[in-house]
Amino acid sequence: MLVGLISDTHGLLRPNAIEALRGSDLIIHAGDVGKGEIIESLAQIAPVKAVRGNIDKGDWAEALPNTQVITAGSAVIYALHDLNQIDLDPAAAGFHIVVSGHSHKPESYERNGVLYINPGSAGPRRFKLPITVVWLDLEKKPWEPEFIELSPD
Repeated sequence: MLVGLISDTHGLLRPNAIEALRGSDLIIHAGDVGKGEIIESLAQIAPVKAVRGNIDKGDWAEALPNTQVITAGSAVIYALHDLNQIDLDPAAAGFHIVVSGHSHKPESYERNGVLYINPGSAGPRRFKLPITVVWLDLEKKPWEPEFIELSPD
């Protein structure tokens, strides 16, 4: 099971992000989508689970939950936009992976047996941060996210 992770598109779905996520069995968008058409475009690649970010407004965004629990393969994934707003203990809740966005900074680390992944931003470049998406192969353990840096063109 290959999971594509994307966040902070802010209304811009780059063609190279679409290509990078092609082949995903599931795509998780960690918020700040920007417009509903982005989810529709991603859904042409694979099923999409998305959460609402702080810039997501309007009727289309109201349909997005603030958090989602996603079972993918043997992993239970908790998705939210801003990790600073987490209001539970992921390890105690039985989650294996937490996916978040908001900071635009790609990173992954493990804490208390839970893998935390921020795929960074795939939308407009912010500061000097890279433009990234993530591949996560849930068949290979230990899980190791593969960050894919996209060119700004």
